[in-house]
Amino acid sequence: MSDREEEAAATARVRAACAEVGLSIVGITQALALPDHELYLAWLAAGYAGELAYLHRDAADRADVRNLLPQARSVLTVALSYHFPFDEEVKPGHGKIARYARGTDYHLVLKARLQDLVSRLASGFSDPLLARVCVDTAPLLERSLAAQSGLGFVGKNTLLISPGIGSYTVLGEVLLSVPLSPAAPQSPRCGECRLCLDACPTEALRAPFQLDARRCISYLTIENSGEVPVALRKQVGDWIFGCDLCQEVCPWNASATAAANGDAELRPRPDQSRPVLVHLLSLGMAQVRRFVRRTALRRIDRAQLLRNVAVALGNVGTAAELPPLSAALSREPALVRQHAAWAIAEIAGRDATVREDALATLSAAQKQEPDAAVRDELDAALAALAALAALAAAPGGAG
Repeated sequence: MSDREEEAAATARVRAACAEVGLSIVGITQALALPDHELYLAWLAAGYAGELAYLHRDAADRADVRNLLPQARSVLTVALSYHFPFDEEVKPGHGKIARYARGTDYHLVLKARLQDLVSRLASGFSDPLLARVCVDTAPLLERSLAAQSGLGFVGKNTLLISPGIGSYTVLGEVLLSVPLSPAAPQSPRCGECRLCLDACPTEALRAPFQLDARRCISYLTIENSGEVPVALRKQVGDWIFGCDLCQEVCPWNASATAAANGDAELRPRPDQSRPVLVHLLSLGMAQVRRFVRRTALRRIDRAQLLRNVAVALGNVGTAAELPPLSAALSREPALVRQHAAWAIAEIAGRDATVREDALATLSAAQKQEPDAAVRDELDAALAALAALAALAAAPGGAG
């Protein structure tokens, strides 16, 4: 058997094994240096990575997959779809979680299948098989590898788009020491469309194919460990973990076929799709651990989650949510108190009937607040409500 015939046979065996473990969206590329690495370095140099220091630390390793497995000859890339029908309308008092995080953590699902795949492939090759499974956390340029392997193309929103499937997919890779027949890469097919850029409320998509993570709602609600910048809080809307806005408007998702049906293991859990915000605000540490168990929500701690909940309540909350927000001002960590103060002022700003009570609550909190950042937030909230009260009291003023 010639080398080419052996390669074709090995490729057919790998693809058949993928089907056996429930991986139908598969691409293959050679284990070579990636030309996109220079673009990645330029993105880091522009400061667009924000607080993601690890992206700088392992930047050199991402240039070539052989930095992870020197014997690698091929890279198998796979995708799982989490594309399920869902009502995305804003609902007062409810928050939204990014679609990928509404079910079982894809890291657990995809890693288990890829490890099963490697076990099935362990024997049957002329030489011992060396392999490394990677799901998100390894220093790889995943989307570049996926595009190079023919899974799809990188769209203007910087996400992988697979024609007929869309962008609601999660990615994984297996580095293999056997040569396989590579697939042809796909060229970008966004054309003149810029719906994703126009849909981003924080203008995180600075230009086509260029994301400033520091302004991205996903970054602000997940990677960001501190305060959400005041200038961006209203744009965060009702998102409490991640964001899908640039995907919701993408024509490739609207035209996805039945093949885009989400993987059964990634099916959304009802209580993690549109949670009641005040319910989350009432959860203790143990209850939060149960809520996030085996989901991607594990990536943030309780203070970050409640910070996000407070911001969402400031945007979609009503007078009914003021009592639990007021309670949070006295019992929660400083990060949560800071955003709860802002949320109370935002709700009272929309509803004049609760403005007096809100002023009293914020004033009482200000007198006993030990944290400087929270005091600053309380001062700003009180000033905003005082200005509204003065405007309402002026001749011809509005409530």
